[in-house]
Amino acid sequence: MAELFFSYSHKDESVRDELETHLVMLKRQGVIDTWHDRRIVAGDEFDGQISERLESADIILLLVSPYFLASNYCYDVELKRAMEKHEEGSARVIPVIVDPCDWHPTPFGKLLAMPRDGKPISKFPNIHDAFLEVTNAVRRAVSPSAETTISEPESLGAEQDATLVHERPRSSNLRVKKNFSERDKDKYREETFQYIASFFEGSLSELESRNESIEIAFKRVDGNTFTAMIYEHGTIRSECSISLSKSFGGNSIVYSSDTASRGNSFNNMLSVVDDGTSLGWSTSMMFGHREGSNEQLTQAGAAEAFWSTLIAPLQR
Repeated sequence: MAELFFSYSHKDESVRDELETHLVMLKRQGVIDTWHDRRIVAGDEFDGQISERLESADIILLLVSPYFLASNYCYDVELKRAMEKHEEGSARVIPVIVDPCDWHPTPFGKLLAMPRDGKPISKFPNIHDAFLEVTNAVRRAVSPSAETTISEPESLGAEQDATLVHERPRSSNLRVKKNFSERDKDKYREETFQYIASFFEGSLSELESRNESIEIAFKRVDGNTFTAMIYEHGTIRSECSISLSKSFGGNSIVYSSDTASRGNSFNNMLSVVDDGTSLGWSTSMMFGHREGSNEQLTQAGAAEAFWSTLIAPLQR
């Protein structure tokens, strides 16, 4: 059984919890056992426990985010030893990119990162797709010893028994419901609006550069609205305005095919929702018709939903 060590910032604890949930089949099959610093029992020596587990690890997952890179302990202690073990062949280091950050110049920047192409987990419309990619990468990493059949457990010696008592079994289902304030939701709405504006500006620029017949126009009208237009051979093919709106429930971002609209009408609307652990978005079409499934969208998923509406006339 391979031992897997999580190196992460506590600010990314919810990501670690979710990833550990996705790894549960590997644990049930006896392929891996996971460890992180939340397993340390009160009264144990913190640095000593981490050092011991890091030394015995076969796989080291680096949950890479701005917080991970800013953590002196993660970067200067855990990462340093992890890379030494990787270089000497006693462990395999797998960087898992949680959020966009400047990770390429790091010591692990030369390693193959997950999800595929180093795409941050937070950029996936459905983050479970990202976690599945990471899970599959872990399975491949331990494939030489990843037996699909489960053997009978061997009897444990006194020394092993003592270890198990010391490290008590526990559930991975430890998430606690969070209560988000109106301020939390307002900030998230404003951050997402800015993200969508940047997403559209970048997507329009790339669309124009790839297609000689296409011209685009992007304009930030004010802090609450931007417009986008796509021309093909000089004729407008698709246009929209996207606005922060208080007309349809306070916590919404609206898409209108009318560039003169300033949030007073919409064809598609995003509303802030939460699943008890994180904030996200639900999307609704005009007249209350729900688009697609009821899954909670990330910022990237929300931006992609609006972009799909804008680009659709050019793809029919």
